[in-house]
Amino acid sequence: MISFLLTCTTAGIYAQSTEKEKVVRAYYSGFEKKDWNAVAARLADSFTFTSPNNDDHIPVEKFKEKCWGTAKFIKKVNYIKMLEKGNDLMLLVQIITVDDKVVRNVDVFSFTHAGKIGSIEVFFGAGSKYPGNTE
Repeated sequence: MISFLLTCTTAGIYAQSTEKEKVVRAYYSGFEKKDWNAVAARLADSFTFTSPNNDDHIPVEKFKEKCWGTAKFIKKVNYIKMLEKGNDLMLLVQIITVDDKVVRNVDVFSFTHAGKIGSIEVFFGAGSKYPGNTE
């Protein structure tokens, strides 16, 4: 009986998170395909980006300037774990670089009511220094 309840609960959570997962996968697909328009289409007009790399709620223009150049280093994105609560989706992501280095981060995506990414907060994890990071 307990396993049945867990299965139903898990299935319900997965079904609720499908749209946010699709948006996040499409966002990262833009990096894999080197397609800025695919990335930008997922971002809200009020989008901000935060990371330990001296990025404190920077707007989309600054995000593109500082972060888009890393797309040339990304070969593959693996989604290790996704958890959703309310308007947030937390992702443990593994990025394989073009020279086969591994970068693991935790990204917290906050979504607008319209379903776009309102903000991303990145926590750098174990692995290689993030590709393209010159600081």
